[in-house]
Amino acid sequence: MINVKQQNLITISMDKVSFQLQEEHNFFWLKKIGDVFCVFDEQDSGNISFGVEKNNKKFFVKYAGAKPMDFSGNPKDAVARLIKAVPVYKKLEHPNLIKLVDHFTIENGYAVVFDWFEGECLHSHWSFGGRAKYTNPESPFYRFKNLDINKRLDALDTIFSFHTYVESQGFVAVDFYDGSILYDFKNHKTKICDIDFYRKSPSINDLGEHFWGATRSKSPEEFNLGSPIDSKTNVFTMGAIAFGLLGGEMVHSISKWEANKNLYEVVIKAVEEERDKRYSTVKEFYDAWKAALR
Repeated sequence: MINVKQQNLITISMDKVSFQLQEEHNFFWLKKIGDVFCVFDEQDSGNISFGVEKNNKKFFVKYAGAKPMDFSGNPKDAVARLIKAVPVYKKLEHPNLIKLVDHFTIENGYAVVFDWFEGECLHSHWSFGGRAKYTNPESPFYRFKNLDINKRLDALDTIFSFHTYVESQGFVAVDFYDGSILYDFKNHKTKICDIDFYRKSPSINDLGEHFWGATRSKSPEEFNLGSPIDSKTNVFTMGAIAFGLLGGEMVHSISKWEANKNLYEVVIKAVEEERDKRYSTVKEFYDAWKAALR
Protein backbone atom coordinates (compact mmCIF):
# COMPACT_ATOMS: atom_id res chain seq x y z
CA MET A 1 0.00 0.00 0.00
CA ILE A 2 1.23 3.48 -0.78
CA ASN A 3 1.96 5.91 1.97
CA VAL A 4 -0.50 8.56 0.90
CA LYS A 5 0.68 10.95 3.61
CA GLN A 6 3.84 11.53 1.58
CA GLN A 7 1.85 12.97 -1.31
CA ASN A 8 0.99 16.63 -1.80
CA LEU A 9 -2.31 17.19 -0.03
CA ILE A 10 -5.07 19.69 -0.81
CA THR A 11 -6.53 21.65 2.12
CA ILE A 12 -10.24 22.39 1.98
CA SER A 13 -11.94 24.82 4.38
CA MET A 14 -15.67 24.78 5.11
CA ASP A 15 -17.45 26.75 7.81
CA LYS A 16 -15.64 25.91 11.08
CA VAL A 17 -13.39 23.13 9.76
CA SER A 18 -10.45 22.43 7.49
CA PHE A 19 -9.43 19.03 6.16
CA GLN A 20 -7.01 17.51 3.69
CA LEU A 21 -7.56 15.37 0.61
CA GLN A 22 -5.28 13.90 -2.02
CA GLU A 23 -7.09 15.86 -4.75
CA GLU A 24 -9.67 18.62 -5.18
CA HIS A 25 -13.32 17.74 -4.57
CA ASN A 26 -16.60 19.65 -4.50
CA PHE A 27 -18.39 19.70 -1.13
CA PHE A 28 -20.70 22.67 -1.74
CA TRP A 29 -23.71 20.30 -1.60
CA LEU A 30 -23.11 20.03 2.17
CA LYS A 31 -24.37 23.62 2.59
CA LYS A 32 -27.89 22.41 1.76
CA ILE A 33 -27.77 20.13 4.79
CA GLY A 34 -26.33 22.75 7.15
CA ASP A 35 -23.15 24.22 8.62
CA VAL A 36 -20.21 21.86 9.05
CA PHE A 37 -18.96 21.88 12.66
CA CYS A 38 -16.58 18.91 12.62
CA VAL A 39 -14.91 16.52 10.19
CA PHE A 40 -13.55 12.96 10.40
CA ASP A 41 -11.00 12.84 7.59
CA GLU A 42 -8.41 10.32 8.80
CA GLN A 43 -10.18 7.16 7.63
CA ASP A 44 -8.66 4.42 5.48
CA SER A 45 -12.09 3.23 4.28
CA GLY A 46 -12.39 5.88 1.58
CA ASN A 47 -15.18 7.64 3.46
CA ILE A 48 -14.99 11.14 4.90
CA SER A 49 -17.59 12.15 7.47
CA PHE A 50 -18.97 15.44 8.77
CA GLY A 51 -20.95 16.79 11.68
CA VAL A 52 -23.50 19.22 10.20
CA GLU A 53 -25.99 21.49 11.98
CA LYS A 54 -29.12 23.26 10.74
CA ASN A 55 -31.83 24.95 12.81
CA ASN A 56 -30.34 23.49 16.03
CA LYS A 57 -30.59 19.98 14.57
CA LYS A 58 -27.38 18.00 14.10
CA PHE A 59 -26.59 15.31 11.54
CA PHE A 60 -23.72 12.92 10.82
CA VAL A 61 -22.96 12.78 7.09
CA LYS A 62 -20.83 9.94 5.69
CA TYR A 63 -19.56 10.51 2.15
CA ALA A 64 -17.69 8.39 -0.42
CA GLY A 65 -16.28 9.64 -3.72
CA ALA A 66 -13.35 11.79 -2.63
CA LYS A 67 -9.77 10.69 -1.91
CA PRO A 68 -9.15 11.17 1.84
CA MET A 69 -5.51 11.50 2.88
CA ASP A 70 -5.28 7.98 4.40
CA PHE A 71 -7.08 6.20 1.53
CA SER A 72 -5.06 4.16 -0.95
CA GLY A 73 -7.97 2.57 -2.84
CA ASN A 74 -10.31 3.59 -5.64
CA PRO A 75 -13.08 6.09 -4.70
CA LYS A 76 -15.51 4.16 -6.95
CA ASP A 77 -15.08 1.10 -4.73
CA ALA A 78 -15.77 3.22 -1.62
CA VAL A 79 -18.93 4.57 -3.30
CA ALA A 80 -20.10 1.03 -4.16
CA ARG A 81 -19.52 -0.10 -0.57
CA LEU A 82 -21.46 2.83 0.88
CA ILE A 83 -24.41 2.30 -1.50
CA LYS A 84 -24.44 -1.38 -0.53
CA ALA A 85 -24.51 -0.42 3.18
CA VAL A 86 -27.77 1.57 3.02
CA PRO A 87 -30.14 -1.46 2.90
CA VAL A 88 -28.23 -2.92 5.87
CA TYR A 89 -28.98 0.16 8.02
CA LYS A 90 -32.63 0.01 6.91
CA LYS A 91 -33.01 -3.68 7.64
CA LEU A 92 -31.24 -3.48 11.01
CA GLU A 93 -32.87 -0.26 12.25
CA HIS A 94 -32.85 -0.46 16.04
CA PRO A 95 -32.84 1.90 19.06
CA ASN A 96 -29.21 0.93 19.76
CA LEU A 97 -28.04 1.83 16.23
CA ILE A 98 -27.48 5.34 14.86
CA LYS A 99 -30.54 6.32 12.80
CA LEU A 100 -30.37 6.63 9.01
CA VAL A 101 -32.41 9.61 7.77
CA ASP A 102 -31.38 10.12 4.12
CA HIS A 103 -29.06 8.97 1.33
CA PHE A 104 -28.38 10.32 -2.17
CA THR A 105 -25.99 10.53 -5.12
CA ILE A 106 -23.97 13.70 -5.78
CA GLU A 107 -21.99 13.88 -9.03
CA ASN A 108 -19.36 11.14 -8.60
CA GLY A 109 -20.07 10.47 -4.94
CA TYR A 110 -22.64 9.18 -2.49
CA ALA A 111 -23.78 10.57 0.86
CA VAL A 112 -25.57 8.90 3.76
CA VAL A 113 -27.11 11.07 6.49
CA PHE A 114 -27.75 9.97 10.08
CA ASP A 115 -29.18 11.69 13.13
CA TRP A 116 -26.30 12.98 15.26
CA PHE A 117 -25.56 11.18 18.52
CA GLU A 118 -23.66 13.06 21.23
CA GLY A 119 -21.25 10.21 21.85
CA GLU A 120 -17.51 9.75 21.58
CA CYS A 121 -15.91 6.92 19.62
CA LEU A 122 -14.06 4.50 21.89
CA HIS A 123 -11.35 4.08 19.24
CA SER A 124 -10.62 7.73 18.39
CA HIS A 125 -7.38 6.94 16.54
CA TRP A 126 -7.34 10.40 14.92
CA SER A 127 -6.91 12.05 18.35
CA PHE A 128 -5.46 9.29 20.51
CA GLY A 129 -3.43 6.92 18.37
CA GLY A 130 -1.24 4.09 19.63
CA ARG A 131 -0.63 3.92 23.37
CA ALA A 132 -2.39 7.25 23.98
CA LYS A 133 -5.72 5.46 23.55
CA TYR A 134 -4.96 3.44 26.69
CA THR A 135 -2.92 5.91 28.75
CA ASN A 136 -4.12 9.47 28.03
CA PRO A 137 -6.76 10.52 30.60
CA GLU A 138 -8.49 12.54 27.83
CA SER A 139 -8.93 9.48 25.62
CA PRO A 140 -12.55 8.21 25.37
CA PHE A 141 -11.33 4.64 25.78
CA TYR A 142 -9.32 5.49 28.91
CA ARG A 143 -12.29 7.38 30.39
CA PHE A 144 -14.66 4.53 29.57
CA LYS A 145 -12.36 1.95 31.19
CA ASN A 146 -12.37 4.09 34.32
CA LEU A 147 -16.16 4.22 34.57
CA ASP A 148 -18.06 2.37 37.27
CA ILE A 149 -18.35 -1.34 36.35
CA ASN A 150 -22.17 -1.15 36.15
CA LYS A 151 -22.06 1.59 33.52
CA ARG A 152 -19.73 -0.55 31.42
CA LEU A 153 -22.00 -3.56 31.89
CA ASP A 154 -24.93 -1.42 30.67
CA ALA A 155 -22.92 -0.48 27.58
CA LEU A 156 -22.18 -4.13 26.87
CA ASP A 157 -25.86 -4.96 27.24
CA THR A 158 -26.61 -2.40 24.51
CA ILE A 159 -24.02 -4.09 22.27
CA PHE A 160 -25.13 -7.66 22.98
CA SER A 161 -28.86 -6.95 22.63
CA PHE A 162 -28.28 -5.24 19.28
CA HIS A 163 -26.23 -8.15 17.94
CA THR A 164 -28.84 -10.64 19.13
CA TYR A 165 -31.27 -8.64 17.00
CA VAL A 166 -28.81 -8.62 14.07
CA GLU A 167 -28.67 -12.42 14.29
CA SER A 168 -32.47 -12.70 14.46
CA GLN A 169 -32.69 -10.74 11.19
CA GLY A 170 -30.42 -13.23 9.43
CA PHE A 171 -27.33 -11.02 9.42
CA VAL A 172 -23.78 -11.40 10.69
CA ALA A 173 -21.63 -8.56 12.03
CA VAL A 174 -18.47 -7.86 10.03
CA ASP A 175 -15.84 -5.28 11.12
CA PHE A 176 -17.45 -4.66 14.52
CA TYR A 177 -14.83 -3.42 16.99
CA ASP A 178 -14.44 -0.68 19.62
CA GLY A 179 -14.37 1.92 16.81
CA SER A 180 -18.04 1.01 16.17
CA ILE A 181 -19.03 2.01 19.72
CA LEU A 182 -20.14 5.54 20.62
CA TYR A 183 -20.49 6.47 24.29
CA ASP A 184 -22.23 9.55 25.68
CA PHE A 185 -20.37 10.29 28.93
CA LYS A 186 -22.93 12.88 30.04
CA ASN A 187 -26.06 10.75 29.74
CA HIS A 188 -24.33 7.36 29.89
CA LYS A 189 -25.86 6.09 26.67
CA THR A 190 -24.28 3.78 24.09
CA LYS A 191 -24.94 3.58 20.34
CA ILE A 192 -23.56 1.37 17.60
CA CYS A 193 -22.29 3.01 14.43
CA ASP A 194 -20.50 1.89 11.26
CA ILE A 195 -22.24 -1.40 10.40
CA ASP A 196 -21.46 -0.88 6.69
CA PHE A 197 -19.94 -4.36 6.21
CA TYR A 198 -22.60 -6.42 8.02
CA ARG A 199 -23.92 -9.07 5.63
CA LYS A 200 -26.43 -11.88 5.28
CA SER A 201 -25.55 -14.95 7.31
CA PRO A 202 -23.94 -17.40 6.87
CA SER A 203 -21.10 -15.86 4.91
CA ILE A 204 -17.47 -16.73 4.23
CA ASN A 205 -14.14 -15.00 4.64
CA ASP A 206 -13.51 -13.76 1.10
CA LEU A 207 -10.37 -11.72 1.91
CA GLY A 208 -8.15 -14.05 3.94
CA GLU A 209 -6.03 -12.54 6.72
CA HIS A 210 -7.03 -9.02 5.66
CA PHE A 211 -10.73 -9.69 6.30
CA TRP A 212 -12.43 -6.61 7.75
CA GLY A 213 -11.96 -5.96 11.45
CA ALA A 214 -9.47 -5.09 14.17
CA THR A 215 -6.93 -7.79 15.06
CA ARG A 216 -7.77 -7.42 18.76
CA SER A 217 -11.39 -8.50 18.22
CA LYS A 218 -11.21 -10.84 15.21
CA SER A 219 -11.86 -14.56 15.51
CA PRO A 220 -9.42 -17.13 14.07
CA GLU A 221 -11.71 -17.72 11.06
CA GLU A 222 -11.53 -14.02 10.22
CA PHE A 223 -7.88 -14.57 9.27
CA ASN A 224 -8.48 -17.62 7.06
CA LEU A 225 -9.69 -17.46 3.46
CA GLY A 226 -12.83 -19.50 2.86
CA SER A 227 -13.69 -19.97 6.54
CA PRO A 228 -17.32 -19.57 7.65
CA ILE A 229 -18.39 -16.19 9.02
CA ASP A 230 -21.54 -16.79 11.07
CA SER A 231 -23.12 -16.68 14.51
CA LYS A 232 -20.19 -18.50 16.13
CA THR A 233 -17.88 -15.87 14.65
CA ASN A 234 -19.99 -13.14 16.23
CA VAL A 235 -20.00 -14.96 19.57
CA PHE A 236 -16.19 -14.64 19.52
CA THR A 237 -16.50 -10.94 18.59
CA MET A 238 -18.83 -10.27 21.53
CA GLY A 239 -16.45 -12.04 23.90
CA ALA A 240 -13.47 -10.12 22.53
CA ILE A 241 -15.32 -6.82 22.99
CA ALA A 242 -16.15 -7.79 26.59
CA PHE A 243 -12.48 -8.49 27.27
CA GLY A 244 -11.61 -5.13 25.73
CA LEU A 245 -14.05 -3.18 27.92
CA LEU A 246 -13.85 -5.21 31.15
CA GLY A 247 -10.53 -7.03 31.01
CA GLY A 248 -7.09 -7.19 29.44
CA GLU A 249 -8.25 -7.00 25.80
CA MET A 250 -6.17 -9.69 24.05
CA VAL A 251 -4.86 -10.96 27.41
CA HIS A 252 -7.72 -13.22 28.55
CA SER A 253 -6.41 -13.72 32.07
CA ILE A 254 -8.91 -13.66 34.94
CA SER A 255 -6.40 -11.50 36.87
CA LYS A 256 -7.20 -8.62 34.49
CA TRP A 257 -10.97 -9.26 34.51
CA GLU A 258 -12.95 -6.62 36.44
CA ALA A 259 -16.41 -8.23 36.60
CA ASN A 260 -17.57 -11.37 38.42
CA LYS A 261 -16.17 -14.87 37.84
CA ASN A 262 -19.45 -16.15 36.37
CA LEU A 263 -19.27 -13.54 33.61
CA TYR A 264 -15.63 -14.43 33.01
CA GLU A 265 -16.60 -18.09 32.47
CA VAL A 266 -19.17 -17.01 29.86
CA VAL A 267 -16.74 -14.77 28.00
CA ILE A 268 -13.81 -17.21 28.05
CA LYS A 269 -16.08 -19.79 26.39
CA ALA A 270 -17.10 -17.22 23.78
CA VAL A 271 -13.48 -16.66 22.69
CA GLU A 272 -12.54 -20.32 22.31
CA GLU A 273 -10.15 -20.77 19.37
CA GLU A 274 -12.13 -23.86 18.30
CA ARG A 275 -15.48 -22.70 16.93
CA ASP A 276 -17.43 -25.73 18.16
CA LYS A 277 -16.45 -25.02 21.78
CA ARG A 278 -18.10 -21.59 21.69
CA TYR A 279 -21.79 -20.81 22.17
CA SER A 280 -23.56 -21.68 18.93
CA THR A 281 -25.49 -18.39 18.67
CA VAL A 282 -25.25 -14.82 19.91
CA LYS A 283 -28.63 -15.33 21.61
CA GLU A 284 -27.28 -18.34 23.52
CA PHE A 285 -24.25 -16.28 24.56
CA TYR A 286 -26.41 -13.31 25.60
CA ASP A 287 -28.76 -15.55 27.62
CA ALA A 288 -25.76 -17.07 29.44
CA TRP A 289 -24.37 -13.59 30.06
CA LYS A 290 -27.65 -12.36 31.57
CA ALA A 291 -27.89 -15.48 33.76
CA ALA A 292 -24.32 -14.90 35.01
CA LEU A 293 -25.18 -11.27 35.82
CA ARG A 294 -27.90 -12.48 38.18
